[in-house]
Amino acid sequence: AWFTTTRRSQPFAFASFDTESSKESFALLTHSTHKSIPIQFTMKFSAAFLACVATANAFTVPSSIKTTRAATSLAVSQKDLDGAQAAIDEIIKEKNCGPVFVRLAWHDSGTFDVNINEAWPAAGGAIGSIRFEPEINHGANAGLAGAVKLLEPVKEAFPEVSYADIFQMASARSIELAAGPKIDMKYGRKDATSPEQCSPEGNLPDAEAGPEGKFGGTSGTKPTEDTSVAWHLRKVFYRMGLGDEEIVALSGAHTFGRAYEDRSGLGAWKTKFTDGSKVKLADGSETDKYTPGGSPWVENWLVFDNSYFTTIPDASTDEELLKLTSDKILFEDHGFKPFAEKFRDDKDAFFASYAKAHKALSELGSEFEKIE
Repeated sequence: AWFTTTRRSQPFAFASFDTESSKESFALLTHSTHKSIPIQFTMKFSAAFLACVATANAFTVPSSIKTTRAATSLAVSQKDLDGAQAAIDEIIKEKNCGPVFVRLAWHDSGTFDVNINEAWPAAGGAIGSIRFEPEINHGANAGLAGAVKLLEPVKEAFPEVSYADIFQMASARSIELAAGPKIDMKYGRKDATSPEQCSPEGNLPDAEAGPEGKFGGTSGTKPTEDTSVAWHLRKVFYRMGLGDEEIVALSGAHTFGRAYEDRSGLGAWKTKFTDGSKVKLADGSETDKYTPGGSPWVENWLVFDNSYFTTIPDASTDEELLKLTSDKILFEDHGFKPFAEKFRDDKDAFFASYAKAHKALSELGSEFEKIE
């Protein structure tokens, strides 16, 4: 799950996308007031949402797409970015690991706090800091070290491309290669350079309540604790500068991937849809080339479409498909429901909203340099 968090160390959940305080005094960033995302927000989302096993087998970038560019250049070039994208595409196609790349990128960017006005990168976000300890060891990031390892050959082949760009590129390409919308990505992100620049644990969302009936917690850059899952999600995403439409649209990425009990603490060890049997791919073919295990939200969990929104409210769907509290609330909360129903009925509307939300999330907290 892309934004789902585990409660073994800190509460959170949303692929797993978490959210608290007085409802009256909370500054709502709903769709009507949050029509665009400021560029300066140039945005990490639930272990329960898009968790995919990262089989960290060695991957070698084909010589045909390796760069000969010196590692001493001052800026990334478009040629570097094109080469990195080709290498990432090869990894995704070979390993069917797209969902875990989405989760990695979202958990890197989802730490962003729009209320922090200190010098970059104090506010967190898509800065590549998730590759450092202690951030990579946060409870919500369980299993993501393998995803970083899968992408190391790309960094080695194209050293001028930042980790932050590689993580966000891998996420966007995973969506697109799974038949999802094309995302208008921006590259040239600067990297965090040390563990001291990591965000504190506790900024990501929870999919289920903890033992005391509360979602979220009081750690992180701002408390997200609430007995209401809807307000917990809002506290997490409003802190990033995102609104209700973005919460629902990004939740739709749960159509892609699985949740793992040993990561988010959610889902089954294995289901009939993840037991190693063949799974449908975006081109209509089938594959059994994936690591078995986990619980998906939809049957065809390696295809990106709007089936998450058609499955969640349907009581007749297979009982082995995952339906978390943070999923069901999208069709119950008065602010979320109109978007959820719209995306259920209109895939094109979902894709348009999702592409904008994904782009906004991918740029949160980023500082960009010019591309040669």
